[in-house]
Amino acid sequence: MRYMPHTADERVEMLAKIGVGSVDDLFVDIPEEARLDALLDLPRHASEMDVEKNFRTLAAKNVSPYSTPSFLGAGAYQHHVPSVADHIIQRSEFLTAYTPYQPEISQGTLQALFEFQTQVAMITGMEVANASMYDGATSCAEAVLMACRITRRKKAVLSGNLHPHYREVTQTTLQFTEFKADELDPTLTGSEDFTSQISKETACVVVQNPDFFGRVEDFSALADKCHEAGALLIVVVNEIVSLGALMSPGDMGADIVAGEGQSIGVPLSYGGPYVGLLATRQKFVRQMPGRLCGQTVDQEGKRGFVLTLSTREQHIRREKATSNICTNAGLCSLAFTVHMSLLGETGFTKLAAVNHGEAATAADALSAIDGVELINETFFNEFTLKLSKNAAEVVEELAARHVLGGVPVSRLIPNDPEFDNMLLVAVTETCAESDLTAFVAALKEIL
Repeated sequence: MRYMPHTADERVEMLAKIGVGSVDDLFVDIPEEARLDALLDLPRHASEMDVEKNFRTLAAKNVSPYSTPSFLGAGAYQHHVPSVADHIIQRSEFLTAYTPYQPEISQGTLQALFEFQTQVAMITGMEVANASMYDGATSCAEAVLMACRITRRKKAVLSGNLHPHYREVTQTTLQFTEFKADELDPTLTGSEDFTSQISKETACVVVQNPDFFGRVEDFSALADKCHEAGALLIVVVNEIVSLGALMSPGDMGADIVAGEGQSIGVPLSYGGPYVGLLATRQKFVRQMPGRLCGQTVDQEGKRGFVLTLSTREQHIRREKATSNICTNAGLCSLAFTVHMSLLGETGFTKLAAVNHGEAATAADALSAIDGVELINETFFNEFTLKLSKNAAEVVEELAARHVLGGVPVSRLIPNDPEFDNMLLVAVTETCAESDLTAFVAALKEIL
């Protein structure tokens, strides 16, 4: 390839140096079924005009949740993003900004990150937050690594009702470390019992609120059990709007909060980029991954901002690093900050109230349909329905009627008949009365 500077002999020498026989051997950790065994069937070249035309044709086949009734959730939520958020993040001083190595010329970037940290700390009920992570799943994995470092223990316990993607990413992250994670089985009824799982070897317990099935729980008693055993409690929040209505993880006694901030300021975007949140207690700050912006004064006494802490892998001594994350989701965290600033505390709590109200209305209307049962005793803006038919098949039939009617649980927890008829439904402030009417009518017809 003309863009690769190494000769064939040099590549052989490099492979021999690291002890592998071929380039293909570098990809052994990727499951075989996920690998390509040939080039994609794509044209080798085309004019710019032809490429644009082809992509427009492909894009026209997509059904956007912004153009049809949508009740999709399961970790990514459709919320209204004010136009000013997009306007501000596209300003050149933010859009083209790089790592703020020189604080004297990076005050705008640093202040935005400082305000972001302040907002995250406030809504999670924690004392300090970092300047963002990649997304909620990697933030969860980093929180587990952090807890293992703090406690000097090697075992984490993952709730079965933690989002499956978060569990998978955490297990992937831990696989080449000395740490391990035990998982409970997902459960649709009652609270999980962690009693037998918590011991003097446990570094942390990871729970989610609201959980994967949408249920809301107070984990204060679990926090006490963890602390009695010297373990930490990590609370994951992947619908961050819920913190406008629910008890904060900090008030429950959580030691670390990992979350997904996509709901504030960031559109769905085919799964990313999103913005990971991580907050903790002040006493754990030196084990926190990523970077921390601080406020200070300059030699003239004027307010200024600096990088108070940044992980070593960004600069030197990588073997001493607390994490392998060396950047942050800067534009997405800025969009989060702009949106949250526009809402303010009153607006944030009102947005949460509207979400719950719309969801309660939808839950009543849908569960009144013959062949539909509401599983949740509690929920915020997402709940699980048990249908009289296979949920994945029902979702396809709903889509054919131009309704994106939620996410079948079997898509994320496959090969378990218990979940075949379970449907996750999310309802936000973007749900119009006509959207719910269309959903109810279509679901009645299908069932």
